[in-house]
Amino acid sequence: MTIAAILGGKGREVVGTTPDQKVRDAIALLAKHRIGAVPVMDGASVVGIFSERDVIYCLKDGDTSVLDRTVGDVMTAPALTVGPHDAVMGALSLMTQRRIRHLPVVEGDRVIGLVSIGDLVKYRIDRIEAEAAAMRDYIQSV
Repeated sequence: MTIAAILGGKGREVVGTTPDQKVRDAIALLAKHRIGAVPVMDGASVVGIFSERDVIYCLKDGDTSVLDRTVGDVMTAPALTVGPHDAVMGALSLMTQRRIRHLPVVEGDRVIGLVSIGDLVKYRIDRIEAEAAAMRDYIQSV
């Protein structure tokens, strides 16, 4: 199972931002699309990731002036990424070890998708259920 299989099911649309966008605008982007993170792009290259966690870390002391700072000032960088041919289990392991929930999918220098831990867990559960159903069918046919 590869990341390409996940993207094949969910699509490759990527909502992104730039390092010079204001934090308040990036928050509005997250809310508009009902997503938890966006890759921060410099041209076609990913230079970081901006997530709900970055927002929380910025606002933890009650300083709302951070909303007028740039995404580049508060993003998590460098972003950890995966390739389309990477294994789903490897990506899940990386996410668990690093305690992250989103991974940009990069091919060459281009971002071609974004996967969340929810995407990977759903795919894994679907595969396990399909294997269990195949085993039940086999056992009943014997």
